[in-house]
Amino acid sequence: MQIATTGLVLRQVKVGEADQILTLLTPDRGIVSASAKGSLRLKNKLFSSCGLFCYSEFTLTIGRSSNFVDNAAVKKVFHGLGRTVEGMSLAVYLAEAATVLAPEPPEAAQLLRLTLNTLYMISEGKRPLRQLKAIYEMRAMCLAGYMPHILACDTCGRYDGMDFYLDTAGGSLLCADCAAKAGRSPNLDPGALYALRHICLADDGKLFNFTLTDASTRRLNAVCERYLLANLDHGLKSLDFLKTVLE
Repeated sequence: MQIATTGLVLRQVKVGEADQILTLLTPDRGIVSASAKGSLRLKNKLFSSCGLFCYSEFTLTIGRSSNFVDNAAVKKVFHGLGRTVEGMSLAVYLAEAATVLAPEPPEAAQLLRLTLNTLYMISEGKRPLRQLKAIYEMRAMCLAGYMPHILACDTCGRYDGMDFYLDTAGGSLLCADCAAKAGRSPNLDPGALYALRHICLADDGKLFNFTLTDASTRRLNAVCERYLLANLDHGLKSLDFLKTVLE
C-alpha cells in the first residue's frame, strides 16, 4: 500500500554504504520506520529531504514487515540547529523523547506541531534552551495523557500565594504548608508554578509566550525533567549529554 504523508525525521540509522532507516513522526500514523534506499548518496533524489530534522512530504510504501520511502520533498529545514552544540543536543533529546512518547492520531499531529515549533524556537534562538526543554517535556507529557494536577493543592485547595511541591511520581500538587506536613520540600516557586500551569493549559499559539527568571527557570526545568522520567519505563540516552552541555 502506498501513502502520502508529511513527516519529521527524528532518527537516522545507516545501513550499508548509502541506505538508511528513518524514524519519522507523522500526523496521521504517529511514529513510522521506513527504509530510504540510496538516500546517503549526494545525487540521490532523497538526499536533501531525508536528513535529520528535515520536515518533508513523503510517499511511502507500507509493507507487512517493512516500509520504504519512494519519494520525498523538503518542506522545512531548521538550519540554525547546528549553530551550537547546546541547541543540537537539545534537538536530539527532544527527538528521542518524541519517539518514546508519540501518541496515536489525532494526538500525534499535536505532538508533531509541538516538535516543529520547538525546533524552530531553538533554531532561531527565540527562547532560553532550558525554558524550551521544560515546555517540550511537560507539554509532550500532557499530549501523551500524563497531565499532572496543577490547579490547586490536593489537600487544602490553596491556589497560590506561596511555594508549592509537585510530586513528580504521582502528579499531585501540594502547597508549602501541606508539603511540610507530608515531609516534602517545595520545588516550585510562584513563577515556576505559573509557567507550569501555562504549559499545561495554554493554547498552542500562546504556549511559548512567557518569561521567567533564571531561578524559576531552573526549578521548572528540574521538575519537568523529573516528571517525564518518572513516567517513562526507561531513561533517555541523550539526556546525560544534554545536561553536561547545559550546565
